[in-house]
Amino acid sequence: MAHYLTDDMDFSSYLKETDAKTNVKPVGAYIPAIKQRMRDMASERKLYMPWEKTRENFYFRPGEMTVYAGQNGHGKSLVTAQIALHLMQQGEKVCMASFEMKPIQTIRLLSRMFIGTNPFTAEFQNAEGYAALDELFDKFGEWSDNKLWIYDQLGTTNPDTVIGMARYCAKELGIKHIFIDSMMKVVGDEDDMNGQKRFVGELFSLAKDNQVHIHLIHHLRKPKDESQLPDKHDCKGSGAITDQPDNIFMVWRNKPKEDDGRNNGQFGTKAAESDSLLLCRKQRHYEGSGDGEPTIGLWLHKDSGQFLGAATDYPVTYD
Repeated sequence: MAHYLTDDMDFSSYLKETDAKTNVKPVGAYIPAIKQRMRDMASERKLYMPWEKTRENFYFRPGEMTVYAGQNGHGKSLVTAQIALHLMQQGEKVCMASFEMKPIQTIRLLSRMFIGTNPFTAEFQNAEGYAALDELFDKFGEWSDNKLWIYDQLGTTNPDTVIGMARYCAKELGIKHIFIDSMMKVVGDEDDMNGQKRFVGELFSLAKDNQVHIHLIHHLRKPKDESQLPDKHDCKGSGAITDQPDNIFMVWRNKPKEDDGRNNGQFGTKAAESDSLLLCRKQRHYEGSGDGEPTIGLWLHKDSGQFLGAATDYPVTYD
C-alpha cells in the first residue's frame, strides 16, 4: 500500500546539497562519460508515457525536470496521475506530493485507474459489488507497496519544506520520480518572481544532483478564449518556470468538441477529434529522429479516468 510522509517530519538536514566546489571539474573528466553514453544509447532502459504512440518522441530521463501546465479543469491531475501509475508499472518508485488533493483523494484516483472502472456506479452498490471492490482495492495496495509514497500536506506550504522533502525522498527512500502539485501552492504569490525562480532552480539542481525526475504541475493564466491552444509563455509567474525545466507539456481540454457534441451529438463536426491534447512545448535533450515536440491526442475513458491513445483503445490493465 502507499506509504505516507507527514507534514511534521523534519527535513532541515536535507535542505543543503554538498559543497559546490566538488562540482568544478576539468573537461577531461567528462570525456569517458560521453564515450560511454554513445555506447549505451541503444541499450539504455527507457521509461515511457502510458501511450504507445509517444515512444518514438519522448521518454523520462533521470536528472531532468518536467513541467505540466494547464487551465483549471483541463486534466493536469488526471494526466500526471496516469503517468505516475505507468512509471510504477515500469518498476519505478514514485512520491506524490499534492497540495490540492487530500491523500485519500489521490489514492482513490490512482486506484480507480488501476482497476479500470468506476467503483461508485450502481452495479457495485451491493454486497457482491463491495466484495469485488474490496478485492480490487487490496490488489492495488499490494501492487503499489514499495512503489508509491504520499506526502501528507494539504494547502499552502513553503519552498524549503518541499525541497527538503524531495531530497529526503531521493536520498533516503530511493524514490526516482517526485510529483509536486502545484507550483502555486508552494510559491503562492504570482508576483514573487524571485521566489519562483529560486524554487524552480533548486528543483532543477536537485534533479540533476540526485539523478531523479521532478514532475511539477503548474497553472496557466486565464485565457481570453479557451478554444485557443496554449503555449509555454501562457504560464503564470516567472519566465524561469519555463526557462529552467528540461521538458514542458501543456494539457488542453477540447472544449470546442464538447460544445459541438452538446449541440449536434455524434454528428457534430468535431466528433472525430481527441478529447484532450498533450502538447510538448519543450524537450531539451531529445536524441531521437522523430518529432521532439509532439502533439499527443488523448481520449478520456470516463469509467476508469484513464486517457487513451485512440478512441478505439481499451484502458490499460495493471498487474
